Amino acid sequence: MAFHFDNIFTNWRHFVVILAIGQILSLCITSTSVISNKLAEYQTVTVPNFQSFLVYALLLIVYMPLALVRLGPQVVWQNIKRRFYWYILMAAVDVEGNYFVIKAYSYTSLLSCMLLDTWTLPCVVVLTYFLMKIRYRWTQILGVLVCLGGMGLLIKGDMDAGKNYEAVDAVKGDIFMLIGATCYAVSNTLEEFLVRHRPQYETVAWLGFFGTLINGVQMGIIEHNTLQEMTWTKEIVGCTVGFGLVMFVLYTLAPFLFRMSSSTFYNLSIMTSDFYGLIFAKYMFHDQITPIYAGAFTMIVVGLFVYHVFPYKSPERMARLPGFRTQLPGDIELTPGTHRMLASSSSSSVSSRRSSVDYGSTKSTHSVIIEPGENQV
Repeated sequence: MAFHFDNIFTNWRHFVVILAIGQILSLCITSTSVISNKLAEYQTVTVPNFQSFLVYALLLIVYMPLALVRLGPQVVWQNIKRRFYWYILMAAVDVEGNYFVIKAYSYTSLLSCMLLDTWTLPCVVVLTYFLMKIRYRWTQILGVLVCLGGMGLLIKGDMDAGKNYEAVDAVKGDIFMLIGATCYAVSNTLEEFLVRHRPQYETVAWLGFFGTLINGVQMGIIEHNTLQEMTWTKEIVGCTVGFGLVMFVLYTLAPFLFRMSSSTFYNLSIMTSDFYGLIFAKYMFHDQITPIYAGAFTMIVVGLFVYHVFPYKSPERMARLPGFRTQLPGDIELTPGTHRMLASSSSSSVSSRRSSVDYGSTKSTHSVIIEPGENQV
């Protein structure tokens, strides 16, 4: 494999940016876990659908008007009319992923949850291989293995600290966690594929739209009696709103990381969430931070570095899925692993501008879709 070590120095700014975004997302994961634990203290039953409903509703309320204003109703309608089934699938697996993972923690042990949650990573690697034609090099596999080693140290630290708890129904909980992890993998990969073809805010808007519908129906069927019987204290309301706001930040930032790096990098990044959970526990419950946790965090960051600076060979084009074989107004194609964006042929309402952008040792043509309402440069 030909590799110039000056790439390490020319790409370090990009690495710092995506590392920072990844760790913000990891902190969001930690925050939702802490809030969920506090909710469990205040209420005797779990209502995962209700917890997620506010998240999807916020995404719909904020990003759908933005998409309609920036792209125009006609462009938004043309896209969803042709490709609605991909957005429905993305929203459905995301809703079910949230549901099954939250339920799994109620049945199986913490050790099983942490181990089985890593199942998302190999699923994402396989899915990106087919959907985006990514061909991983051995150095990237090494980076993944280093991150998994760091995750293993985090798990060992938790077990040594006696944080594990007994499973109520291990088989049921483990199955729930595997289903949830698989759903997350499908959701992450589909979202990465979509934001590489459409504006991020439009993709998130439709995730909010279909997520609200699917989650709302499921909530009405499964949790309507529980919600009527619950006592709504200010603590429960506050934690539910807090959970929704943190998840809103996560769903807002994740598409940027998918574009700037990949869904694989995203799943590697959030492995540090357990370390941040320990920091929360230190100040909330006076837990001790042992050297094994610091070593685990360092291992994960090193794995991310190895994964990023020794990149895979970017494909010329991604897989041509049904609905994306004919380009529509507003379409773009940003190939994984590069900053090259291929502009589509579109209607007169959507124009493109091209500029030569120097990224280290290579130059690429960066086409930016100018959306309706912008001035062409």
